[in-house]
Amino acid sequence: MPRQGKEGRKIDGARLPERFGRARAAQAMALTEDYVELISDLIAEFGEARIADIAQRVGVTHPTATKAIARLKREGLASSRPYRGVFLTDAGAALAERVRARHRIVVDVLVAIGVPRETAELDAEGMEHHVSDATLKAFKAYLRKKA
Repeated sequence: MPRQGKEGRKIDGARLPERFGRARAAQAMALTEDYVELISDLIAEFGEARIADIAQRVGVTHPTATKAIARLKREGLASSRPYRGVFLTDAGAALAERVRARHRIVVDVLVAIGVPRETAELDAEGMEHHVSDATLKAFKAYLRKKA
């Protein structure tokens, strides 16, 4: 028998693993996007991204950052050189630019509806990873109409 969830909606227990799996995949992608965007920022500022700088800015330990970079390398988004930093592949740089563009659009919409810019920047940091292409398209249309 289905259980009642929030707001009285029925919970389909058979679909929960699928829902949670999608949520975990979305969270993993958000972390990937954050790392790629940060690496891009560090390269722009310093010419390379060192693991120590990545770990410090993300607020994780050096081994945690190393594992994340290893994953980016396996996914073809980053590379590294001995005694040098981490660099983005073309695919990694393209992903960083898409994430940056999404962030700007979300911030602009939040500001347009009256959210203070500082708050919009903070809120967009989480929202940018979960905005669908359809929603981004609607956001862009809204901003064009408002301009």
